[in-house]
Amino acid sequence: MGDHREAGDVNSNLLITFSTGDLQLDKAIWQWLTWDKNPKTKEQIENLLRNGKNKELRDRLCHRLTFGTAGLRSAMGAGFCYINDLTVIQSTQGMYKYLEKSFPDFKQRGFVVGYDTRGQITSSCSSLRLAKLTAAVLLAKGVPVYLFSRYVPTPFVPYAVQQLRAVAGVMITASHNRKEDNGYKVYWENGAQITSPHDKEILKCIEECVEPWNDSWNENLVESSPLMRDPLKEICASYMEDLKKICYHRELNTKSSLKFVHTSFHGVGHDYVQLAFQAFGFQPPIPVPEQKDPDPDFSTVKCPNPEEGESVLELSLRLAEKEGARVVVATDPDADRLAVAELQKNGRWKVFTGNELAALFGWWMFTCWKENCSKDADVKNVYMLATTVSSKILKAIAQKEGFHFEDTLPGFKSIGSRVKNLLDSGKEVLFAFEESIGFMCGTSVLDKDGVSAAVVIAEMAAYLDTKSQMLASQLTEIYKMYGYHISKTSYFLCYDPPTIKRIFERLRNFTSPNSYPAVCGTFSILDIRDVTTGYDSSQPNKKSVLPVSKNSQMITFTFQNGCVATLRTSGTEPKIKYYAEMCAPPEQSDTVFLEEDLQNLIDALIENFLEPSKNGLIWRSV
Repeated sequence: MGDHREAGDVNSNLLITFSTGDLQLDKAIWQWLTWDKNPKTKEQIENLLRNGKNKELRDRLCHRLTFGTAGLRSAMGAGFCYINDLTVIQSTQGMYKYLEKSFPDFKQRGFVVGYDTRGQITSSCSSLRLAKLTAAVLLAKGVPVYLFSRYVPTPFVPYAVQQLRAVAGVMITASHNRKEDNGYKVYWENGAQITSPHDKEILKCIEECVEPWNDSWNENLVESSPLMRDPLKEICASYMEDLKKICYHRELNTKSSLKFVHTSFHGVGHDYVQLAFQAFGFQPPIPVPEQKDPDPDFSTVKCPNPEEGESVLELSLRLAEKEGARVVVATDPDADRLAVAELQKNGRWKVFTGNELAALFGWWMFTCWKENCSKDADVKNVYMLATTVSSKILKAIAQKEGFHFEDTLPGFKSIGSRVKNLLDSGKEVLFAFEESIGFMCGTSVLDKDGVSAAVVIAEMAAYLDTKSQMLASQLTEIYKMYGYHISKTSYFLCYDPPTIKRIFERLRNFTSPNSYPAVCGTFSILDIRDVTTGYDSSQPNKKSVLPVSKNSQMITFTFQNGCVATLRTSGTEPKIKYYAEMCAPPEQSDTVFLEEDLQNLIDALIENFLEPSKNGLIWRSV
């Protein structure tokens, strides 16, 4: 194609002549200006070109989106590695190609599309628009599309895929990420997020279909195509009905005087959490007025992630105090995750960690199963799951109660697929979780679900209230019974991928090539598992039981003192995360000593293994 190109803008007949001296970049610029029909994103590239910003053009146009732990996720804006009209069209064309190969009945069964309430004016990009373009690509190819007529919680998409027997589905969301981001989350026919090899095969198909097809930009098809269906009413009614399967104390709920406050963090959750409370027989929770309606700027919080704790829950805690409500439930913007706070007798709020909530959910779901199961039910047929960086409290409960516990790689996509396999082989799965406040109660949805978790925690709180107990006091009882599990999780920001790689490579070649550390400060290391390379010193063959995950960094250290610590990179953000947990036997109940020991170990881990000042890591701002 030479190093001198022309691209005509069909709308304004503006002719841009350019030559950057870089053939790959020239080709990418030419493709973008030829293919992009969104005036705002096209203009962003034209401006960079006019101003000679070749480095930024290269960053935006010479890299493609890849599947992380939550599908495709990036900032909204112009470029092949950003989320925008063109990259969503390309992704959907690749999806179409792969699904057509995989399912002979694709055009009978159809495809589900949902979306949250994100948007960015500067790119003329919104979740709704991206959802319509996703639908248009498929409708143009004769595929029936179930496009929700309004925003929905993320769990509605995997739920709808199974209910409607669709071959797959997409949710346009960036969940709890910063306001600049958006994403494209893909679910397979089994209702679980896609895993390997589907993600790699879809990417290959996307590469083969980068030029938009004739009707791919025709979002009018959403209004005119006879293949367009709106599943909102049917799916919402069915979901709320299925929710009742995990409601065990409806009569008690109807009488409960306990008050709840709910915040939906400027996202999709408000209406759906109200309906869920109604399905369980509760009075509706009190909404936080400033946060109940969708707002793509998330204007009342510094970041839309309820996991950040009290600092982002400020408005809901103050409202709860005013209204005399003891429990606050917070769903993140796409309502797939849940934070919970409870007012303690000393007048302070306790914001539970994901691991603490999992202890409560695990105890509750097993207790309810035991009280309601048939006489011939076999506890050995019962399973609970957690990701490997999450608390091992469920393992402790399982060992004492006789059911099975399994851990998986990080990310709910690993849990969803495994749960489906267990269900298909006749097993019963009660609960699964990841420490980043993602919970799956029951198996109607094979993904994390903040709507069902919110109402289950409300029922638990109402039940405990009749026994003059609170969530926090019950958590202590669980630890007394099954052993204290004290965990701390945090992260460092690192915007330089080579630095991240260097940190982990140093751990793999610590005192000499291919040797891991034997100690961390004064703490002796018992075992090491490196899921990135597939090494596990605790296994007879030194091979990790968990599947190798070469695309992300993750090393787990088991210490002599009973602590387990994991260092890993985030699949969605520029973070190095650390997870550390002290797993004590029930007889060891000196929590002050356990917490001190854990904190000392974390300090040693940071100082010796992460070396933040040397590596320029940015501490998480609390």
